[in-house]
Amino acid sequence: FFMTDYEKIYNFENLYRAYRKARQGKRWKGAAAKFEVNLLEALNLLRYQLQTKKYTLSPYNTFEVYEPKRRVVMSNAYKDKVVQHSLCDNVLEPILTRSFITDNYASQVGKGTHYGLDRLQEFLRRFYRKNGIDGWILKGDISKYFYSIRHDVLKTLIRRKITDPDVLWLVEMIIDSTEGNVGIPIGNQSSQLFALLYLNNLDHFIKEKLGIKYYGRYMDDFFLIHEDKAYLQYCRAEIEKHVAAIGLSLNNKTNIYPLRNGVDFLGFHTYLTETGAVIRKVRRRSKNNMKRKLKKMRGLVERGKITTATVEQSYQSWRGHAAKGNCYHLIRRTDHYYNRLFNSKEAEKCQKH
Repeated sequence: FFMTDYEKIYNFENLYRAYRKARQGKRWKGAAAKFEVNLLEALNLLRYQLQTKKYTLSPYNTFEVYEPKRRVVMSNAYKDKVVQHSLCDNVLEPILTRSFITDNYASQVGKGTHYGLDRLQEFLRRFYRKNGIDGWILKGDISKYFYSIRHDVLKTLIRRKITDPDVLWLVEMIIDSTEGNVGIPIGNQSSQLFALLYLNNLDHFIKEKLGIKYYGRYMDDFFLIHEDKAYLQYCRAEIEKHVAAIGLSLNNKTNIYPLRNGVDFLGFHTYLTETGAVIRKVRRRSKNNMKRKLKKMRGLVERGKITTATVEQSYQSWRGHAAKGNCYHLIRRTDHYYNRLFNSKEAEKCQKH
């Protein structure tokens, strides 16, 4: 039977699926356990509140993270996570992503960092076949992206895609759930999709109006590859105008580099050799961060704050990332460092205490 977009959000089966997604990796948390104990009542209450528009958002839990840089994260209550999953999976993602270009890599099914890295590699190979190693790359980054997104601009963009007034009521409540008229919470699932949409017009402008074939973006991080430096300077000026119109600015890391220097993108330094081979190395900062993190975790294990299983999971995740590059020797060296910290007799002793 036909369901309106808004009915899809509070449909019981969709809410149950959303709950299952929201609990992934969080079942041990108090809020998740509490929700699960009275699951049917909790889901029925959510369904009723959405249906009658009595649903309201709980206050955010705000905290800071320092990796890879200092950011303020606003995490929502468990019931709100369930609603966001249902909203994003059943309505926002299917509608909003239709107009996205292929080279918009973040937060979408079938895409992600490794997809973006593979596209960059493909672009470099194609460029080399046509132009050799002599080219230029404009590497851009938006300053304080999530904190600078204007609510009025975002709502206008969404209204062009979504017409169901009830869905708009919910979406606009979420957008306006932070103080002021600028900025969206980093911790919200919907914020990821809003951030992809906010620069969607820029993506089309760069590909279609500026005619840049080799372009890719991961959230607020993007690159343009071209044989003519002067043309990239023109592109930069046009991009600056475009983002200024929606309340954004490029940060001071934005620059034009010779292609032979390579490019830092998605945690790797990717570069072309004279023979046209593409090499991908973990960035120096990422290497140092991992070593620092392991050392810090060793202290936390000794104090009984975390288990070695947590460390192992974190390290294997980094290892999987590094394995996507040409990093055989780095992985071996870091394995050695990891084993020295956690698999020695000394490490075993501190686990017993």
